[in-house]
Amino acid sequence: MTSANRFRNNLLFFYSAVFLFVAVLILGYLYAREKEYRISTLNDELLSVAKITDNFLKLNRITRTGDYGKIDSLIHLLPQQNLRITIVDNKGEVLYDSSVPEWESMENHAGRPEIIRAGNEDFGTAVRTSGTTGSDYYYLAKRFSDHYIRVAVLYDVNVANFLKAKLYFLLIILAAFIALGIILFVVTNRFGEAVTRLKDFALSLSTDKPFKADFPKNEIGVIGSRILEMYNNLLRTKNDLSNEREKLFSHLNALNEGIAFFSEEKDIIFSNNHFTHYMTMLTGELSLVPSDLFRIPEFTQVNEFLETAFGTSDQPGDIQKTEYTLNRNGKFYKIQCVVFNDRTFEIIINDITKTEKNRIIKQQMTSNIAHELKTPVASVKGYLETLYNEPEMDKKTYKYFLKKALAQTDRLGFLINDISLLNKIEESAGSFQTEKIKIKKIVRDVANNFKSAIQSRNMKVEADIDDDIIIKGNKSLIISIFQNLMENSVNYAGDGTTISIKVYSRDKKYYYFSFSDNGVGIPEKHLPRVFERFYRIDSGRSRKSGGTGLGLAIVKNAVLLHKGEISVRSRPGGGTEFLFSLPGLK
Repeated sequence: MTSANRFRNNLLFFYSAVFLFVAVLILGYLYAREKEYRISTLNDELLSVAKITDNFLKLNRITRTGDYGKIDSLIHLLPQQNLRITIVDNKGEVLYDSSVPEWESMENHAGRPEIIRAGNEDFGTAVRTSGTTGSDYYYLAKRFSDHYIRVAVLYDVNVANFLKAKLYFLLIILAAFIALGIILFVVTNRFGEAVTRLKDFALSLSTDKPFKADFPKNEIGVIGSRILEMYNNLLRTKNDLSNEREKLFSHLNALNEGIAFFSEEKDIIFSNNHFTHYMTMLTGELSLVPSDLFRIPEFTQVNEFLETAFGTSDQPGDIQKTEYTLNRNGKFYKIQCVVFNDRTFEIIINDITKTEKNRIIKQQMTSNIAHELKTPVASVKGYLETLYNEPEMDKKTYKYFLKKALAQTDRLGFLINDISLLNKIEESAGSFQTEKIKIKKIVRDVANNFKSAIQSRNMKVEADIDDDIIIKGNKSLIISIFQNLMENSVNYAGDGTTISIKVYSRDKKYYYFSFSDNGVGIPEKHLPRVFERFYRIDSGRSRKSGGTGLGLAIVKNAVLLHKGEISVRSRPGGGTEFLFSLPGLK
């Protein structure tokens, strides 16, 4: 048997089996429909008799008079033969039966299956042997307002044959399927030859051989396997490319830089979410169209670079690049543009605000440190030179100059310690160890440290902090917060003032503290800058008090390191109030 015939026969057998299965399903369905139709017809006839009987009862008021014998005259008028009509009240008592003369003595019918079904459904049917007459009946019961009407016919040969579905239509369907089989044979014969040619054509494509009219015939499986092999290879390649593409896009979206790729015509190919955000921040426009990017002033240097790059004929492999920095609304951005070999290009926007501000801050801090160090160093040098040049100086003056020199060296040491602590907070925040800290004890210890200064200035410290207030933080930094705030109030609030420390609120994560005094206060214009390094409201007064200008900067950075917030305001009635939060135990 040739491969073409073998394929045709397999195909014919398969489709024949499918058609046979469908035919059996259809025949079964039609047979059930036919039988259901005949049962429905019989039920409709019996329901009609039940409704006629109910109308007859109402017309003759039989339910009131109880003269159910009149129903005998109705039965003679009905066209159906061998009918049996039974009237049953709602409790199951038989009120009338056309086939039983002594119907008054019949047993209760509440348990009859047709009566039970009629009580739950529109009507009930049953085929069974009558317990009264001993004959087989087809029963149908219908419930009306205050009674049941049961209509029955003898379940004899005529009724049984009526309910059976006629099978003559099976011959018609069988003839139709024989005709379909013949058509299927012709179609599969042609289809088998076509599929065989298709197989050889597929093989010729894979081997780059020319297509010929007379080509060998092989199994259909070869076609399937070859097509499947080619499809799987293509699908695998497609999936690999898709995965790589998704990884690339995920990587680009995960970057902190804003990245966008453009065609040579400056049409956008891809951009991540950071690029859109940065463009909005740079331009202030919420609905910037990609084609408008190269018309804004921020991209002037990019346009000039692209004109130069596209106008040159560099060797393949040379990638041209430019970058510059923008300052917008206090934020710094680095713009980079890279042109690729295929004349597509990318634009990268990087927010370098933090780096740039750190550079500026460090530059300013270095300048401030140098300036702050000059004063104590110059003072120490001046005192020492005086002592050196005047060896005959009296002892009292000699000690005075030594005391002044020592005071300046102390101030120099305080300044160096504050600078070191501030740098450590900013650059090594993760190195600080945390522990449970009772704030009330910290405040009491800090107040004791300034006890003599507080007493000499006739000041008071009022602390409203419960014993159960415990925070989680670095002890030395927490001490420095209250130490610097206390020192600030002691030095600048004025004599006879009161320092107040309290917890004014709390939630699941934080305690909220108020540190205030009722002294001279800070002018409103200086409040926004009090946390800046080396910022002084009165430079002369600050140096006289021995301050380094870094105390409040240390306070702010220590609070921020603990994930809290701090602000300062003028107290109503005079004085200054610092509001800050510190984390509690979770």
